[in-house]
Order: sequence, then C-alpha cells, then structure tokens
Amino acid sequence: MAQSIEKWIGKVAVVTGASSGIGAKIAEILVKNGMLVVGIARRDELIENLSKQLNNEAGKLFAMKVDVTIDEELIGAFHGIEEKYGAIHVLVNNSGIFPQGPLLGGDIALWRKVMDTNLLACCISTREAIRIMTENEVNGQIININSVAGHYVPDFPNLNLYPASKHGVTTITETFRRELIDAGSKIKVTSISPGFVLTEGVKHTFNVLEIESILQPEDIAQAVIYVLSTPERVNVNEIIIKPVGQRI
Repeated sequence: MAQSIEKWIGKVAVVTGASSGIGAKIAEILVKNGMLVVGIARRDELIENLSKQLNNEAGKLFAMKVDVTIDEELIGAFHGIEEKYGAIHVLVNNSGIFPQGPLLGGDIALWRKVMDTNLLACCISTREAIRIMTENEVNGQIININSVAGHYVPDFPNLNLYPASKHGVTTITETFRRELIDAGSKIKVTSISPGFVLTEGVKHTFNVLEIESILQPEDIAQAVIYVLSTPERVNVNEIIIKPVGQRI
C-alpha cells in the first residue's frame, strides 16, 4: 500500500537545518505532499531558492533565518511561527554538525557548539513545539533526525562529542515520549538514525568512495513520510537505516 500523509495536508511543519542535505529533502517532500513548511537555518537564502523551485507544488515552503545555538532566537522563532502560520503539527529536528577534532587536547568551544547544535537545540525545539501542540489541542508528531552514532560509538577518529550528542538525542526522544504518556498526550515522538548519507558534512569528513554504497537524503525523507503515514494508534519509536555494505 502506498504511503499517504493526507491528514497533514495544509498543516504546518517546521524543519530545522533545512538549507541543504537531509533537511532540504525533507522540506521538499513535505511541501510536495501539501504541507506548509517553515524551514529554519542560518543560510536562509538556500531555503528561499528551494522555495522558488517548489512554487507549483501542493504545499508551500517558507524560510526563516535562525541560529539554533542562540536560545532566545530559537524560542522566538517558534513564537513567530505560531503567530504567523498557526499551530505547529509536525516538527523535524534535523540541525546537526560533526566538525572533526579529538577529545585529547580538544577545543572546548568546539565541543560546546556540537552539544548546543545537536542536542540542546533539539531539546528546546521539541519543548516549544509540544507546548504549541498542547495549547492548540494538536496530536502532532516530533521527528528527531538522529544517527547510528546515537546507539554506539563508530570506529572513526576525531568525532569528539558527536556520538555523545547523538546518544543524548536517543535519550531525550525516549524521555519526551514517556513524559507525554504520563501527561495523557497523544503527541508522537520518533527518532530516525541514518548511517552514511551523502551530504555536505559526510563529503567533508569521510572518504565516501571507501563505502560500497551510501544513502541519499531522499531515503531519510521517505522514512519521515512513513512515520507520518502511520495510524493514530502507532508510535514509531526508532528507525535505523544503513546503506547496503555499511558494516558499522
């Protein structure tokens, strides 16, 4: 049976880190399925360019320039989205970085940036989206774009706090899910953990030619569509996606 997200047509989705790679592809597929998507990123001009390319699609893409590591800016963005576009129904936390560097003799400022971008921004965005959903009686969906590094430490050098940050995403996803159950909420929370995906960051960090096959951003976007297509009774807790040939 073909996946369908008809129930989300005309509803508002927020995608962080939407300027390129996985985030851009998720924003694109949601627009093509009729959603009103607010793309958050520092490089908002790239989202504006994508919006023009999607001008004739069923939905609409709006760009918002936000640095997710600045708490006040990120929180203000959610208030602004609610005021301008209405209640948020879907949040996709995709913002993430993995700059290279060791822990031994490592750069504290770099560590802080990794944790602020990958973990704390995810937590803040989720809190704000759930607040808006709850106040507007929306049974929405939170999707965190995690990583296989959120489940074990990959055998690659110089990932510093990246695995720690993604393990944090795994735990806050489950913690939010349990707190929502305790609150009697039907808001769903899901973690999607990709292996190697052909994005700008992976190209700069790894030799992708050494990988027998590699995922494309649209593979992760299709997983988002699957999550959104599930019936009300289903909460997909975790999806791990690896390309054929990835050993770790």
